Amino acid sequence: MGALQHWRPAYLPLILAYLVIVVSETWLTQPRPGLLGWPLTILWTWPIFTTLTGIFGVSRTRKRLREAARRWDGHGATRADAQLIVTVPTVGREDTHPALERSVRSYTSWLPPCFPRLRVDIVVDAGCAAEHRIKELAAEDARVRVVAVPADYRTPNGTRFKARAAHYAHELRIHEGEARDDVWVLHMDDDTGVGADTALAMARFIEEQRAAGSAGKHLAQGILTYPREYALNRLTWLADSARPAEDVGRFSAWTGSGTPHAGVHGELLLVRASIEAGIGWDFGPGSLVEDAQFALVFSERHPGRSAWFGGRCYGASPARLRDFFRQRERWSWGLAALVFNRSLPLRSRLLLGYSVLSWVIGPLQNVAVVLLVGALIADPNTSPTTVLIIPLWAVNMAYVVWMYWEGLRVNAGVSGDGRRRWWEPVAVVALIPVFGLMEGLPGLRGFLRFARREENRFTVIAKPS
Repeated sequence: MGALQHWRPAYLPLILAYLVIVVSETWLTQPRPGLLGWPLTILWTWPIFTTLTGIFGVSRTRKRLREAARRWDGHGATRADAQLIVTVPTVGREDTHPALERSVRSYTSWLPPCFPRLRVDIVVDAGCAAEHRIKELAAEDARVRVVAVPADYRTPNGTRFKARAAHYAHELRIHEGEARDDVWVLHMDDDTGVGADTALAMARFIEEQRAAGSAGKHLAQGILTYPREYALNRLTWLADSARPAEDVGRFSAWTGSGTPHAGVHGELLLVRASIEAGIGWDFGPGSLVEDAQFALVFSERHPGRSAWFGGRCYGASPARLRDFFRQRERWSWGLAALVFNRSLPLRSRLLLGYSVLSWVIGPLQNVAVVLLVGALIADPNTSPTTVLIIPLWAVNMAYVVWMYWEGLRVNAGVSGDGRRRWWEPVAVVALIPVFGLMEGLPGLRGFLRFARREENRFTVIAKPS
């Protein structure tokens, strides 16, 4: 996983893709638009704000990595005086336990050299299927403990699912006197591990905040990556190339600029315990994406106090295509509920609403779908209403190409041999229309299930080991 030691996101794939697309679009554009002219002018231009935000985020990421290299290269903090509590909620099933073992052992292997005051809390429902195995895992290291949520535990707002477990652990920390400024909570998923780079990046970030005093940040997030060896399904692994690219693009732009209006992930989320104590996770029974809701509440209460850091965590792509769809459907369902959640200020929901709408209309933007519609109406003309719109189309499409190209570079870089297979860059670009449907169809289905007011549920997919 050292292949990305001096990595920075590259501009060249974005520039080359833009030039190819703008030239080809200009050449193919017909003098007059067809029946699809106005719909495509709107649909293919719509993501421009997200695209420009992502490009700004890439610039921020490169700047942050350069600054970190100048500040720390060859010297500087390798240990943090603060206490670190890793919180790992798990459904506690037999099929999720192998990934949990891998993740927990990564914490106890890589974090102690940088965090002498370390504790790992595995949060489970009392009586879960794999409880005995989880207790055996915790017994391997004195720094690991099992936090069992009682079956009769209820939050004041009736929160369910993962957020209920997170809130119980949060209340336990308050009861044990750990809701202090010098205690940091690292939230991780049960299939997501860490490495030496993760520990070092977090330690240096926390020491920077200690030196900053009252001006320090309260929340930070890094990059979620997917090593090839954790993937049981090569298609879903390639599709997840977009996720690390989003972290160094759009999420870096918002979280790194101080206010995480775009939300945060539930893994590699570093929060000061005193700040988390004032927010909690009791967001009510409809909460499916508690991490995004936490970010929106944080944005309102602590604007300008979040940050991005260059550490990576290591997760696993869904083992089956069906699991990939179920995962995306839950995210879309939960985010749509947040958009219409009136307990949150409207200004906090505007960006989220824009992003959810971009996701929901994704199938209509898909090139394959557009060509099919053109064939059905006997009008394959996809020209815009004006050629002036072509540069915007080109930058949107080029950014999508960049996301999959650069994300593959990251995921391959954290894999065992640190290299892309010769065919993977070709495949990841050629399959972009397929990935668009893989993301867009469950996104649309999740929104429709929310709109029909179906009973929400928190689907936990199987976790590859």
